[in-house]
Amino acid sequence: MKVFTCKDKLEDMLTCIYDAWCVALDIGHENVRLMREPVTQLDMFAEYIHVEADMEKVQKVIRSIRRISNRVYMNVYYTLMSARGDALDAAYRYLIAAFREGRSIEHMLTLPEVIKVMELGRAVSNEAHMFRERARFVAIDRRVYVCHIEPKSNVVMFVANHFADRMMSEHWMILDDNRKLAVIHPRDEDIYTRYLTDEELDVLKKLEDIEDEYTKMWRTFFSSISIEQRRNYECQRNMFPLWSRTHAPEFKTP
Repeated sequence: MKVFTCKDKLEDMLTCIYDAWCVALDIGHENVRLMREPVTQLDMFAEYIHVEADMEKVQKVIRSIRRISNRVYMNVYYTLMSARGDALDAAYRYLIAAFREGRSIEHMLTLPEVIKVMELGRAVSNEAHMFRERARFVAIDRRVYVCHIEPKSNVVMFVANHFADRMMSEHWMILDDNRKLAVIHPRDEDIYTRYLTDEELDVLKKLEDIEDEYTKMWRTFFSSISIEQRRNYECQRNMFPLWSRTHAPEFKTP
């Protein structure tokens, strides 16, 4: 068994798919497995092969998938954004079926490979929707709006696309603190992504200590709609899980 490993970045994962596929042409897909790093449990009978991103291979994989259909590509994309440890291998197994069946794979909803991809994609979509609702911006000198999130899956781009249509004439950035990934939107321009250094992330984290009118607004809103006699903390935790409250000012002590 050959196990191909890579970083949790889209370019690295697509390159990993390319390299694994090339080897599988000789030894068979059943003798190949894909994993994202860090690999916590090693199989002593497997050979581990680390893969680095190669943009030429990335473009080849994207073109090949899009030849099947854009929907298949989006299914793969959503799957690769999942935080689940088996997401990369699930995308690979789905592509094996997709290249075998062609565009008809879109309607084969009973195939195990398709079921798995649909399940992972739905979870990513739900998490993206959750963070669209829970994004909290801090205004820096009324010029730049900064938002920190810590999602389990890589949904920062989905969240940013939502605000790109609604805050197009503002400078803002949304930061995924877990992945040190920033989506930056200059005023009236297109968004772009950038990976941050530890020092840059530390500086940006300190901006959350700023108390602005929006911070006060969220706290006022949260307290004003609360009805003492109807408080239900269990329901509140279901609707707004504890792990997603890290950057919500209404849950922080001023």
